[in-house]
Amino acid sequence: MTPFLRKLLGLNWLLLVNMLALAIFGIIAIYSATFMRQDPTASEFWRKQANWVAVGFLAFLVVSLIDYRWIKWGALPMYFAGLVFLILTRFIGSKVYGARSWLHLGPINFQPAQLAVVAGIMVLALFLSQFRQMHPLLRLTLCGAIVGAPCLLILMQPDLGECMIWGPVVLALLYVGGLPLRYLICVVLIAFAFIPIAYIGLKPYQQERITAFINPDIDRQGSAWAINQSLIAIGSGGWGGKGYKAPNTQIELGFLPATAVHNDYIFSAIGEQWGFIGGITLLSAFALLLVTCLFVAFMAGDLFGTLLVIGITTLIFTHIFQNVGMTISILPITGVPLPLISYSGSFALMIMFGLGIVNSVWVHRKVPVR
Repeated sequence: MTPFLRKLLGLNWLLLVNMLALAIFGIIAIYSATFMRQDPTASEFWRKQANWVAVGFLAFLVVSLIDYRWIKWGALPMYFAGLVFLILTRFIGSKVYGARSWLHLGPINFQPAQLAVVAGIMVLALFLSQFRQMHPLLRLTLCGAIVGAPCLLILMQPDLGECMIWGPVVLALLYVGGLPLRYLICVVLIAFAFIPIAYIGLKPYQQERITAFINPDIDRQGSAWAINQSLIAIGSGGWGGKGYKAPNTQIELGFLPATAVHNDYIFSAIGEQWGFIGGITLLSAFALLLVTCLFVAFMAGDLFGTLLVIGITTLIFTHIFQNVGMTISILPITGVPLPLISYSGSFALMIMFGLGIVNSVWVHRKVPVR
């Protein structure tokens, strides 16, 4: 048996099938949430998502078959490329929902913040695995510097949602990387102490989102409109939902924001059309994906592989928690997409690239460390 065939047969097929099932369901959900719109561009959303998924699946297979230890040579270039793209976004990026967060490079339209997060995970995993003997305070400081540069550029867009993703990811990497628990507790306490200051620095529309989260009745026709309509949509779905492409829904009648129902509020659309059964099935599929990733982290051949998988798993979990949380009003609205489900082509590519790294750690777990 050739090494290539051995690697191909050694893929984590549960991870692959689960990922593909979620991605395909995402395309179906996007189509169902946009098919009734008169805007001709709306019909292109599911097709564009399908194209990104196809490219992402190819990236997943290629990365899965390459030894993840080669990432050591590509982590820093990818990290600096992310910083360059974030700087370019600051000056020539496109504004979406008040944030200059999208960059157009020819036919490609993507969010550099998502690339920066994945690249940051790779650099942090490399740093924490290579400098385990360094003093914890110095490790923490240098990790803060690695994370601080992209975070500052993302905040300047301003894209609070993507910036918040960094917190759980960094804490998980520091914990698995061996940083003493007392340092992590101090970091969390300092972060909580800065929340009032951070609130003052938010844009007015971001402050309104937080106010609407705390008191959804304060402005039902304004800042609290979207969250209240999301709750109505999910609640009206009941046990089994109103049905795929059902008429006279919050989606069809336009009560859910037409510009965001296929990305930020896709879980609301799924809850209305597929009901509690559809929602809990989707969350169960995500849970299986996350547990599979954690099992790969447990079986990894070295600390570098473990850190890579933990970082990517935390990234996916945080996106799921924030997106679903904001649609059911347990978190403020942050505009974070649901992995593999929301319409966000470049993000689907980044997630599948990250899962390819996870699969590579599985495939090469028994390869001796050089």
